Amino acid sequence: MLFQPIMYLMSPATNPKEPMQLKNTNIILGVTGGIAAYKTPDLVRKLVAKGAKVRVVMTQSAKEFVSPLALQAVSGNMVSDDLLNKDAEAAMGHIELARWADKLLVAPATANFIAKLTHGLADDLLSTLCLATPAPIIIAPAMNQQMWFADATQANLKILEQRKIQFLGPAQGQQACGDVGPGRMLEPQDIADLLEQETIELLLTGKRITITAGPTREEIDPVRYLSNHSSGKMGYALAIAAQQLGATVTLISGPVNLLPPAKIHTLSVSSAQQMHEAVMQTIHNCDIFIGCAAVADYRVQRKSNQKIKKSESELTLTFIKNPDILSDVAHLDNAPFTVGFAAETQKLREHALSKLQRKKLSMIAANDVSDSTIGFNSEQNALTVFWSKGEKKLDVADKQLLASQLMRLVAQRYNEDTNG
Repeated sequence: MLFQPIMYLMSPATNPKEPMQLKNTNIILGVTGGIAAYKTPDLVRKLVAKGAKVRVVMTQSAKEFVSPLALQAVSGNMVSDDLLNKDAEAAMGHIELARWADKLLVAPATANFIAKLTHGLADDLLSTLCLATPAPIIIAPAMNQQMWFADATQANLKILEQRKIQFLGPAQGQQACGDVGPGRMLEPQDIADLLEQETIELLLTGKRITITAGPTREEIDPVRYLSNHSSGKMGYALAIAAQQLGATVTLISGPVNLLPPAKIHTLSVSSAQQMHEAVMQTIHNCDIFIGCAAVADYRVQRKSNQKIKKSESELTLTFIKNPDILSDVAHLDNAPFTVGFAAETQKLREHALSKLQRKKLSMIAANDVSDSTIGFNSEQNALTVFWSKGEKKLDVADKQLLASQLMRLVAQRYNEDTNG
């Protein structure tokens, strides 16, 4: 089974937008020899801005990608790169440094370093610190997508997960080599935001959540169908984020090019009617329902059993309405806490609030799909979330980070509603 990268998205006791959440936190930043190392000066700046004290440890290969002097300048501390430094080791410097750390973050963590960490090698300063420190170890993987999928890497990741090593990412997208897939290091801002969330607060322990994701396909004939641009990434990210908050999650997915998340019950469907049936079969044991799927509003009235031949200059199709999954769930007796999505190209606030009221939703998350840089098929998104007595804007971020922020907000609203 393929290892599923999990961001340990933790629920802060305070507003994640408040500054200095890492104040006086001692962080060792281990930098290994991947192209993403060029981002580490920015990462150090982001951590320092949040109040952290950062000391950088580099491998020899990392220095081929980024200057130690640059990292020294932004951290305000000398950069360490030598296990056998005579001056430092006169006082057992690596042990002192290992004890100093509150967190040890390796970013980027190459496939080579992950293998060393898995097998307990200690042949340089960074790998030695990983064995010597009592601090939690967090890694931000960065490698070619084929290296990520390699059997050896997958086996190593599973072992590290069993040892409670925490993973941030990787993200999916365009890679330096030209490939597209998982393996990109998360952006510095995303890593810094995740690090300041101190401990996992299981806000949804014991809760059952059903989430829909992806597009639906409405068949015209045996070879053609109508669909949309939804990739399913946001819905899948929400499923992972909900699971990390302690929920038992059922994911109902339309056709996507994504692997089912580990340890999440996933049902695959194709059409809107199939998705409606799957939802209605699971919804009665559900505390929270999140309709993130881009469900087709209409289907062809009569699907052709044979391929439609090109015989006329025009083709006329008659469409009929599909069932409204979100509305049907929200109007049930003893309906679950129901969260909808609104993908809008204009009048986002007006249309989202109308949908919230018309469909009797508990919350709605709206995004502007007219912006081609976010939303459909993008690795990033931005949301404005509305409920009956409030709203909150979630700025542009990686979809997994955004999903964590949204799920914490959903959990807070759900707990207030049920306990109020």
